[in-house]
Amino acid sequence: MVTHTRDAPVVVAARRTAVGTAGHAFKNLTVDRLAAPVVAAVAGDVAHLGMPVEDVILGNCMGPGGNVARVSALAAGLGHGVPGVTVDRQCGSGLAAILLAGQAVRAGEADLVVAGGAESASTAPLRAHRGGGDGPPVPYERAPFAPAGHPDPDMGPAAEALAAARGVSRERQDAYASHSHAKALAARDAGRFGQEIVPVGGRTDDQRPRPLRTASLARLPAAFVAGGTVTAGNSSPISDGAAAVAVVPDRLRAGLPGLRLRAGAVVGCDPALPGWGPVPAVRRVLERAGVTLGQVAAVEIVEAFAAQVLAVTDALGLDPLDGDRDRVCADGGSLALGHPWGASGAVVVTRLFGRLVRAGAPPGTLGLATAAVGGGLGVAALFEVV
Repeated sequence: MVTHTRDAPVVVAARRTAVGTAGHAFKNLTVDRLAAPVVAAVAGDVAHLGMPVEDVILGNCMGPGGNVARVSALAAGLGHGVPGVTVDRQCGSGLAAILLAGQAVRAGEADLVVAGGAESASTAPLRAHRGGGDGPPVPYERAPFAPAGHPDPDMGPAAEALAAARGVSRERQDAYASHSHAKALAARDAGRFGQEIVPVGGRTDDQRPRPLRTASLARLPAAFVAGGTVTAGNSSPISDGAAAVAVVPDRLRAGLPGLRLRAGAVVGCDPALPGWGPVPAVRRVLERAGVTLGQVAAVEIVEAFAAQVLAVTDALGLDPLDGDRDRVCADGGSLALGHPWGASGAVVVTRLFGRLVRAGAPPGTLGLATAAVGGGLGVAALFEVV
């Protein structure tokens, strides 16, 4: 991806809902009712630029279909002329949607795109195959991530397998989860989430973060594999939420500070170890941008499981438990806030925007966002403060 051109895509606004645990804070809000207020808020943040929103691109995994992005755009009041498209790259959907918006802007096909993701696990429809002949419908939990003959693990056992393959101990997983909650509580108390959260359903704070002691975490049983290391305490919860950003070409941002998209990548990896995906994705974006990870000031990774985060950061040479604690998910992540699947990739970009743009980081500062994806994918994006 070519950098420093007048058509380079720049994120100039970023908002999200609070994140609620499924069945609790937003249990009665459908996915479009979560997304629409965020889409409207982001569009309002850039209304003074005088450009119409030309498309809305939203990631979503488990919703009702019907083009969630189009429904949300209409509900946000953007008008009949804004089309909308819904993206499914599972847990990387929100970040993939932002990369697609960047491609449209860079190609000159749009001047203002709102992109992000939304998920309402609380209201997601039950799924069933039609019964053969007169047989009853056959319910199923999820669609396959891979065809017959390929590995297709659920995410919990896959995280367990990755921890075993990469030697990530239970103690480190619990320590990382405890740190994530502590950092999120500190950020919330300091007001660092306030400007990015759009009130929805009367909620202005993330529901889940709480003080966690590693001694308490150590008493939890393995959640997925007998005798394993992955537990409910070091895994992200199923959650509801939405996030969105506004993307414009550099030449039209009218002096607004933002995050220029330097490079993006979506890659495949072994579907047996889907948590590994960020490693090749991050390496590819760094190579494309011609920078090293040492030059990146802020890293946001979707914290689906502590095991997965630590396997990835170990491979990339990061130490989020010590030397890079203030660089990797400095205000906590999905372990503490929650993991609304289709939205989480956009939440991490919103967090980068808060950490870098709202905090006044100098131009040229680099930030990285990445997510692992079921079925064996990795998504990553490198941004630069402008």
